[in-house]
Amino acid sequence: MAHRLRPVDLGFVGTAPVRHVFTRELAASPEAVHGALTDVPGWADWFPQVKAARAVDAGAGRDITLGGGVRFRETVLAAEAPEVYAYRVDVTNAPGARAIVEEWRLTPAGGGTRVRWTFATDGTAAYRLFMRAVRAGQARAFRDAVTALERRLTA
Repeated sequence: MAHRLRPVDLGFVGTAPVRHVFTRELAASPEAVHGALTDVPGWADWFPQVKAARAVDAGAGRDITLGGGVRFRETVLAAEAPEVYAYRVDVTNAPGARAIVEEWRLTPAGGGTRVRWTFATDGTAAYRLFMRAVRAGQARAFRDAVTALERRLTA
């Protein structure tokens, strides 16, 4: 059953009880990476866990379906090219979640882009414990996604 999450702002990225931060450098330019992030339907082509993605509300929101049937209705909080792309989860069927913000921060690095993804969340005690336990899986998902994105952008 879907439930509504707490409507936090971008500042939550720095204050969330659970924060996972992953960084990787890509050969593609910040503009190219940002363009891929804002191409919502394209996420299913390079982020293996994303099974379906579509922009809603004239691009102000996103509907995301992950493998296993987890769904998110999101609001885009920032889309400032080429530095940042961030969104908040408003509604999800993930049990125990109370707030989620994801931020993709892009900076020029060595002729390419340093990508920093922050997954910031809060929820029930069981949810927070679960999210801490799956950090390594999120790290692998991030690595696999940005590797696929780099291949796509530099092909």
